[in-house]
Amino acid sequence: MSTTPLNLDSGTSSRSGGIAGAWTDIVSGLSKSWIWFALAMQDIQTRYRGSMLGPFWLTLSNVIMIVGIGVIWARLFHQDIYTFLPYLMIGLTLWQFISTSISDGCYTFLGAQEIIQQVPLPFSVHAFRVVCRNFVVLAHTGIIIPIGLAVLRAPFGWRDLEVVPALLILWLNCVWIAILLGLVSARFRDVPPIITNLVGIFVFITPIFWPLDALGEWKSIVALSPFFAAIDIIRAPLLGVVTEPSSWTIMLGLTVIGWLCAFVAFARYRQRVAFWV
Repeated sequence: MSTTPLNLDSGTSSRSGGIAGAWTDIVSGLSKSWIWFALAMQDIQTRYRGSMLGPFWLTLSNVIMIVGIGVIWARLFHQDIYTFLPYLMIGLTLWQFISTSISDGCYTFLGAQEIIQQVPLPFSVHAFRVVCRNFVVLAHTGIIIPIGLAVLRAPFGWRDLEVVPALLILWLNCVWIAILLGLVSARFRDVPPIITNLVGIFVFITPIFWPLDALGEWKSIVALSPFFAAIDIIRAPLLGVVTEPSSWTIMLGLTVIGWLCAFVAFARYRQRVAFWV
């Protein structure tokens, strides 16, 4: 009896490849939001099973870290604590989301091995599942942002609405990252630890714990970092300041280029995922 893994998309044979097959897979996966939302919630419940606070433990630890680091680093950088704490709070919360999305993206298909080999679902469902899970966790950890801004009396205005398209851009980027890194990691198992280590380095060279202006003449160079741009398009509006001129350009360009690369790879290698995992 053959043990060859099969994966049949809903209504579409797994043999259908190319651009049409990839497009059908993504559209079909997106339409099955109830599936990847349920799987995402199951992941969160499994991760925090037996915990009284669940994902809110991460929220509590963030509050302690932000207050501890914020008070000390505000003095180190000679910053007003009422200005620095919101800056750190938003930056750290978003960085945790971004770094986790990248790391989890490596396991998009590896982490769904049993489902892929047994259940006929579009492969893109697993990418949407990973992104949805991390956005739900962000909703838990991000609850400290409006509370913190209110306590610290940060200004609120119409510019806060820029967060809506910024989150949409962030979501789009997280999806292509989950697809592309998921494909590469399924084929080459050394990729996940490499990516995790690289992301761990960028936390120190991205303006999260320190203000961008502290770099002086190097400010314009670091402002070109996609990591900073992803944080800046959300943090700047919430702080009532103008985003860096390059941030939206970088994120829009990254979205287009990233999706092109991910879609081409998905169209070419989608049929091999079930065999790689």
